[in-house]
Amino acid sequence: MNWQLFPGGRKLMLMPRKCLLFLSLLLLPLTWGRGAEPLQEMPFTIDGVTRTALVYAPASAKTKAAPLVFVFHGHGGDAQRAARMFHTETLWPEAIVVYLQGVPTPIPPTDVEGKQNGWQIRAGTFGDRDLKFFDAVFARMKQDYRVDGKRIYSTGHSNGGYFTLVLWLKRAEVFAAVAPSAAALVFNDPLTPKPVMHLSGEKDTLVAYARQQKAMETERRVNGCDTNGTAWDKGCTLYPSKGGTPVVTFIHPGGHGFDPAEPGLIVKFFKEHPAATAAK
Repeated sequence: MNWQLFPGGRKLMLMPRKCLLFLSLLLLPLTWGRGAEPLQEMPFTIDGVTRTALVYAPASAKTKAAPLVFVFHGHGGDAQRAARMFHTETLWPEAIVVYLQGVPTPIPPTDVEGKQNGWQIRAGTFGDRDLKFFDAVFARMKQDYRVDGKRIYSTGHSNGGYFTLVLWLKRAEVFAAVAPSAAALVFNDPLTPKPVMHLSGEKDTLVAYARQQKAMETERRVNGCDTNGTAWDKGCTLYPSKGGTPVVTFIHPGGHGFDPAEPGLIVKFFKEHPAATAAK
């Protein structure tokens, strides 16, 4: 334990940063300040299976075109936890934010039997159940709200970051930009250039940092980025692209965990990158 001595002999225990973050996440409710609407749970039936999503939509989204952000939790997580981690609606209250709920998914080597919730990490697996789920949710958002077709985004951590990369591969026409965190997908099919923010911990051993470095190299090559980067924000490097599809990397000193700076950086990146044309 660390203690700070104050005048008068009083002592205050200083908690490690990770403990403070954990406690803050536990205490955060699913409704937020700044006049935010509560998160609404929506059911969807995909191939006979009930799936759910937590949706935040500002009241103005019924009459005014709003950005749309999809958020995917990590393996073993859930939509509620993702809402506490990312809290995108507190940072971008004008946007529609959708936290999707995964289902039991085998992810070797950590969950070979598939007892914990997750997402497909390759197109074509599990009957593309999660791609179908995304398609159904996206259709519902366009039906219920005025979605700005030039400002649709996806982000996710770990297994959710992998699925964000799958969406980039298979649904590129939908998104203005994507932001995978702690993920490193090997692409066997050609990618459509797209603005990307890749977030990674240099001590990550679950999704090895070396693998993520290779993934970031692929992203820069696909997007036609400059070899040399420039500072974009604290811990972030911007690799410009003449084609308008830059890559920003955020490298933090931690491991596989979600860094508390990530939500704000992701929203900043998304705001800077609307698409040139509306989603198909």
